[in-house]
Order: sequence, then C-alpha cells, then structure tokens
Amino acid sequence: MNRRPRRNRQSEVIRNMVQETSLSLNDFIYPLFIIEGQNQRIDVASMPGIARFSTDTLLDEVHSCVELGLKTFAPFPSIPESLKDKYATESHNPDGLFPRAIREIKKNFPEVVLMTDVAMDPYSSDGHDGIVENDEVINDETLEVLGKMALVQAQAGADIVGPSDMMDGRVGHIRRVLDENGFTKTGIMAYTAKYASAFYGPFRDALDSAPKKGDKKTYQMNPANSREALIEAELDTAEGADFLMVKPALAYLDVIKMLRENSHLPIAAYNVSGEYAMIKAAAQNGWLDAEKGMVEVLLSIKRAGADIILSYFAKEFAQYLKK
Repeated sequence: MNRRPRRNRQSEVIRNMVQETSLSLNDFIYPLFIIEGQNQRIDVASMPGIARFSTDTLLDEVHSCVELGLKTFAPFPSIPESLKDKYATESHNPDGLFPRAIREIKKNFPEVVLMTDVAMDPYSSDGHDGIVENDEVINDETLEVLGKMALVQAQAGADIVGPSDMMDGRVGHIRRVLDENGFTKTGIMAYTAKYASAFYGPFRDALDSAPKKGDKKTYQMNPANSREALIEAELDTAEGADFLMVKPALAYLDVIKMLRENSHLPIAAYNVSGEYAMIKAAAQNGWLDAEKGMVEVLLSIKRAGADIILSYFAKEFAQYLKK
C-alpha cells in the first residue's frame, strides 16, 4: 500500500502537527445571566453549572473568567415581571438593570468586550421579540423600540450589539440610530440565521422569557430551510452588520458552512442552552464523558466554519485548557 493514513496518527506529536482545526479562548464569547438584588447566585436547574447573578456576584464571575483568559461576554438580563409591558419600555431605561450592569462590568474590567442582546422578549409582557397587535408581531413599529434599546446599551458601554429579534430591517435601523448618535465604533453582530428551534428551552427558563401566547415562527426561520439564510445574510451585510451569526449551532452546521463559504464577514455560531443541557444531562446519567463531548462539539462548530462561538461551555473549556 502506497498510502497509509495511519502513519499520520501514530503519535500524539504527529497528530497535533497535522491537526486541521484548533480551538483557542479567542474564539469564545461567554453568555451570562443577570438578575436584580445583592449577593445573589441562583443556579439554572436546566443548565447544570450555569447560574443567574446579581451585579455584584456577576463581577466576581467575570473576574474568575478573566483570570482564565476569557475576555468576551454576552450578558442577558432577567427582568422582574412587574417591569414588563407591551412595548418593553424597560428595555431603553438608562437606569435599568441591564445598562447598570454593563456600566459596572466596563468600569471594573475595561479590557473586556461586551456583546449585548437587542430584543424585546426579556422585557415584553407578551414574551415576544416584537410588539404584538391582534395576535400578530408587527415589524416596523418594533424597530423603533430596538433602536432605542441598542442606543442605551451603547451609551452604557456595549462594544457590540446583537439584534436577536429577526425583524426585517433591524440591522439597518440600528446602524442608523447608532451612527446618528456618534456610536460609529459600536459593532453589530446580527443574529442572521436564527431558527425557530426546540433547543432554546433552558435559556427561556433562565430569563422567564417564553411567549405567553403562540410561538415565534412568523419571525424566526423554519428549521427546514438553508438557502433562506443566504437571503438574510445578504440583507444584514448590506444594512451594515459586522458579524453574521447562526443560531443554534449543532443542528445547523451546514448553515454555518454555507455562510462561511458565501461571506467575507466573521461568522459566529451560538451553541445554545439546549445543546449544552443535552451534554450535561447525558454526562450526569453516565452516558458519555462530559469533557470529551464538550471538546468534540466545540470542534465540530469551529470545523464547520465558525470564527466565533457563543457557548455556555466557554468557562469550562478555559478550565480544561489550564489543566
């Protein structure tokens, strides 16, 4: 036999030398959950190892991550039900939980990068990503709320805003609002191909943000479609996006690959809560090795073409690299 592929697998040194895909902490964004209060750390039952933090304990968590080498975070606020309304007015309150937390993180850790979420659902009494009228999520009126929200986040210190709402035209509207107010340096990571997925359940538990009625299929993408992602990518790019994201990651590796092959922008992938919970639950039952499963999943996302991975495994992966 002239060709023996096993020759390149015979030792760890050779395997490492010919390894095609590698992961580093520079690839990761770590999502964090924020709640009101003091000295609060509440575990998320459906996401073993993940918790919701009050701002003071959140600073301790960020510090521990920075010590491990993680420098980019995606905070998400859990808003009390009493502050939610139809128009998500709390979302653009400059003294609200989220802007206050952003300011505190940037004050204490000016070197970190914060990517913030722009969507109405954490603040909406309807639990949808847009304004609901007559059981329909209306698009253009929602853009006004999203623009105000993005501006307040940028003013608080967000480096990148991430519109996750999937409203038509939201990237262009947010870009105009930011530019007109002097925030030309604030980036936009568009949730370009965000699918109406079953894998978001634990995240909605963490934020208490599930729709009160109906579902999100009129604005989030059909899991059966891939070419549609190219339409969304073309629009987001033309409207001024700096990054394109695919969400979820594991069930949409083909979409990640397709966007990577058709765009020169950095491609992000969100390894979502349900994907994280599957690995954790299987490991707790002794069905697989949690650490090996984590690494294999993250490698698959990077191998598919993602430049950036948002993952609840980020801190755990940083600890793994330290070993």
